[in-house]
Amino acid sequence: MDLLAEHWLDVLGWGGSALLVFSLMQQRVLRFRVLNLAAGLALLLFNALIEVWPMVGLNAVTSAINVWFLLKLVGQRHDDHVFEVLEVGADDVYLHHVLRTHRADIARFQPDFDGRPDPVDDHAFLVQRGDETVGVVVVRRDGDVAHVRLDYVTPRFRDFTPGEFVWRRSDALRELGFIRVVTAPRMVGAYYDHLGFRRDGEAYVLDLAPS
Repeated sequence: MDLLAEHWLDVLGWGGSALLVFSLMQQRVLRFRVLNLAAGLALLLFNALIEVWPMVGLNAVTSAINVWFLLKLVGQRHDDHVFEVLEVGADDVYLHHVLRTHRADIARFQPDFDGRPDPVDDHAFLVQRGDETVGVVVVRRDGDVAHVRLDYVTPRFRDFTPGEFVWRRSDALRELGFIRVVTAPRMVGAYYDHLGFRRDGEAYVLDLAPS
């Protein structure tokens, strides 16, 4: 404790620098902004204490930028005008490009998905943020029930739940005649209990409200 009391300023400076480097290694856009803000505030305090005013100014500006982006990201995470659901054919070339590109990551979260949507029985949806694909959903028809084969979020938006725009905020499934959604049982890190799904054994179930 005495050593820490004597060198707490060094700990603050080196800790802030280490956190800054660590933040730059993050793929998730929201996590990057949070960690980068924490590092900026730590370094702002450190440089103010040692009276290095140009660095105080720099860290104040970067912290303000991070706050602005965080407010924007949090405000947009459930915004229908930011995320758009596009239905594509199960044999769509771009869809298969996305699935190939993220094959290893998909396998971590949905080991049951074989990577091959069926052109006859499956319906596929891309969740877009502008021109960037942030999510892929594939469901298989069983009468009026949509069985989820894939609900994938790209690493940059892993702190978001873009699949919700297919389940709750889009008429895409209802327009196809589905009245119920049943999720895949072995999905890792499922988030459905936050979207009105109910637990049914190892799966989650959502009854779709009429349009």
